[in-house]
Amino acid sequence: MSDFLELAAKRSSCRKYSDRPVEREKLVKIIEAARLTPSGCNSQPWKFVVVDDPKIAPEVAKTVQHFGVNEYFANVKSFVIVLEERAVLMPKIASVLDSQYWAKGDLGAATYAITLAAESLGLGTCIIGVFDRPKLTQLLDLPKDQRFFLIVAVGYPETEKEARPKLRKPLEDIVRFV
Repeated sequence: MSDFLELAAKRSSCRKYSDRPVEREKLVKIIEAARLTPSGCNSQPWKFVVVDDPKIAPEVAKTVQHFGVNEYFANVKSFVIVLEERAVLMPKIASVLDSQYWAKGDLGAATYAITLAAESLGLGTCIIGVFDRPKLTQLLDLPKDQRFFLIVAVGYPETEKEARPKLRKPLEDIVRFV
């Protein structure tokens, strides 16, 4: 358990990436970690588009640069686009709940698995929620009604990352045992 907590504590959002491309084998391992993530009724409401093409990655980077922010992603060599798919729940549950009832939590868990797997492989990540959906849809040749969840920038950090202290609420402020 201490290894996992150390990994979770070490993972932070990377804002400076090197020019070094990410090996395809590492990207596959990252997606495998996401694929193994648990989901409500094993619905697996996700698909992933991995962009590592040197001609397309800069175009994806442009889709996340809005409102004068996110310029630091211009140098990113790989992105994982997390797509929301229709969840298929067990019939008894689906008759009572919307099919997407747990989907957002499941997608968040899969996204976190991507970031932890990348960290374990010496890669930096940053989760991006602001992007030009129509432009990205066109760029990746996706259906117009495709539901996006998040984008994860993946790459080698420009310099050796130093573990920053995480600013988190104290444990006693967020948990109650009964």
